[in-house]
Amino acid sequence: MSDHLTNDDIREKYIDFLAQKKKEYVERLKENEILINQLNSEINKYSELNRQKAVQLNMVKAQIDSLPRQDIVRTYDESIESLRTTIQKSEQLKKLQSEKKNLEDYLDLIEQTYQFLEQAMGGVGKQRGTALLEKLIDAQEAERQRLSRQMHDGPAQALSNFVVQMEIVSRLFDIDPARAKQELENLKAAALNTFQKVRLFITDLRPMMLDDLGLFPTLRRYVENFQNESGVEVKLDIMGTERRLEPYLEVLIFRSLQEIIGNAARHNTDLPHKLKVEISIIIDSQVIKVQVKDDGKGFDTAKAMTGKGLGLKLIKERVEMLGGYFNIESPAKGGTVVSFQIPYSEESS
Repeated sequence: MSDHLTNDDIREKYIDFLAQKKKEYVERLKENEILINQLNSEINKYSELNRQKAVQLNMVKAQIDSLPRQDIVRTYDESIESLRTTIQKSEQLKKLQSEKKNLEDYLDLIEQTYQFLEQAMGGVGKQRGTALLEKLIDAQEAERQRLSRQMHDGPAQALSNFVVQMEIVSRLFDIDPARAKQELENLKAAALNTFQKVRLFITDLRPMMLDDLGLFPTLRRYVENFQNESGVEVKLDIMGTERRLEPYLEVLIFRSLQEIIGNAARHNTDLPHKLKVEISIIIDSQVIKVQVKDDGKGFDTAKAMTGKGLGLKLIKERVEMLGGYFNIESPAKGGTVVSFQIPYSEESS
């Protein structure tokens, strides 16, 4: 008997492999959601504690000339410890939410690959599914590195600065109370700014509005925040009757737009003018049409789709897996237009 495997044999083995992986990821996703709920509960408790500490700090500031030094230092130290714990737990939550998103993406990709194999694509289906898995893994690692750099340059660095400022204030209490009071005020402002950055990181990972209110309200809020943070002028036009879509469609469209406008901002920081981005979404009865146009310097689209970057290639792969269409145009005179459309069923929306 020959040991040579037919395409059908390979397909069946790959389907078994996908079934095992799906079971594993479903279990990990359940555990992940339990941990996220626990951390959210703890962060809420510490947020309330931080509010109480903020009130105490304001009282200390108002009575800084009359309170004993040890009382001031104790209140300050307790506030710093509460803040440090909150930031640590927020970082843990961010990692768990990132892992949840990755697991959901894996499960979605497994399901799509399974459908390809079920349609008797044989070796072609296996090769494409494997290639997509490899791309997703690479994209996951790239995203982890990006978030790691953001946390290091943002909240982690700010926390280190808090410790330095605490030492400065402790020394100033005896020699310059007025300056110590001012440093406390500066520290409070820095803490509020850091909390805002942590919230933005969490929102960037998985906006809660996407689950609660759906794609279109979430996009409006995201565009508003993106403009404030990046300085890029973004116009969002939504035409047609807004409705809830299947969760995987809402996630795909939101993440795709997030990647596209993020790319535009990152690659056009040296423009002589303020970058403008126009997002157009048309909701037809059976298809969602999306177009993103910017007035940046443009780029080599062929190189972008064949190079090391994964963002646009993954969007194209996922859109086409759903029976959609993806296109990029970037003329020599500058500017870029990215468009895609995805079919959907009104009955499932």
